Amino acid sequence: MYPIKRILIGLDLSEMDSTMIEFADFISKTSGVEDIYFVNVIKNLQIPKDVLKEFPNMITDVIKERKTKMEQALNSFIDNDFKPKAHFEVLTGKIADSILNFSKKEDIDLIVMGRREKAAESGSLSQRLARRAACSLLIIPEGTKPTMDKILVPSDFSDYSVLALEEAIEIAVVNDRKTEIVVQNVYTVPTGYHYTGKTYEEFSQVMRKNAEKDYKNFINQIDTKGIKLKAVYSQDTNDDVTTDMLDKAREIKANAIIIGAKGRTTTTAFFLGSITERLIQLDSDIPLMVVRPKGKNAGFLEFIKEL
Repeated sequence: MYPIKRILIGLDLSEMDSTMIEFADFISKTSGVEDIYFVNVIKNLQIPKDVLKEFPNMITDVIKERKTKMEQALNSFIDNDFKPKAHFEVLTGKIADSILNFSKKEDIDLIVMGRREKAAESGSLSQRLARRAACSLLIIPEGTKPTMDKILVPSDFSDYSVLALEEAIEIAVVNDRKTEIVVQNVYTVPTGYHYTGKTYEEFSQVMRKNAEKDYKNFINQIDTKGIKLKAVYSQDTNDDVTTDMLDKAREIKANAIIIGAKGRTTTTAFFLGSITERLIQLDSDIPLMVVRPKGKNAGFLEFIKEL
C-alpha cells in the first residue's frame, strides 16, 4: 500500500466541519501525513459582467472570506501541535469535478469527505468521488469520533482486499498496535447445491470450509507486521452481502470499515465494485475507507479492457 502523505479534507463551513477537523487532528497525530489541504467548493460564483465592473473585488473577497473562515475553524478546534502543513483552498464549480481535478493536480493520496446525516446528496457525492478518484477515499459520517480501536475489513480475498487489509495494518501499527482488525468473508450457498446430494446446511459447511482455506492462502501473502487478525465468516441469507458487512461492523462496534474499491469479479458497477458501491450507499454511521491503488482511477477504456 502506498504511504499517505498528502490528504484533501472537504469543508463546507457547517457544523460538519468540527467532525472533519477532529479527524484531521487525529490523522496528523497518528500518521506520517505531511500536507493537509482543507478545501471548500463554491458551487455558484457566476456573477454578471456588469456587476463585476461595479464590484471588481467581489470574487477575490468571497474567496478570501472562505479561506479565513476555514483557518478560524481549524484554529478553534485544535491546539498548536498540528504537524502537517495546512493549506486552505477555495474552488469553484461542481463539487465532485472540482475536488477530483484538484486531487489530481496536487497528487493527493487520500480524499476525506463528510456525510451529513440528513443530506441525501452526501452519499451521492461520495459515490461519484469513489468511482472516479485516482486515490483512496475516507467517508466520515456526521458526529463520528476519530478512534481506530476496531476495524472491520470485508474481504473476498482479491488483490483489492489485500490493499484494504494492508491499510488497516498500517493504521494499527501507528496506533501503537492497539487496534483490533476483524477480517470478514461473506459466503453464499449457490443455487443448485441440492444436485450434490447434500442438504442446505451441509453445503453451507462446505462453503465455509472453502472460505477458511481461501483465507489461509490469502493471509500468507500479507505482512501482518505482528498485528493480530481475527477472521470471521458470515453466511449471506438475503442476497445482500453489504447488510451482512454492516451488521457485523455494528455487532463488533467497529470504529471503521476498510474495503477495496473492487472485488474479484469484473461484473461491477461502472468504475466501482458493486458491493462497495452499495456499502457507500447504505453506511450512514460508520467511517468507511475505500482503498484504491494510487493513480488507478477506472476510466471508460480501462473498464472495457477489464471486461
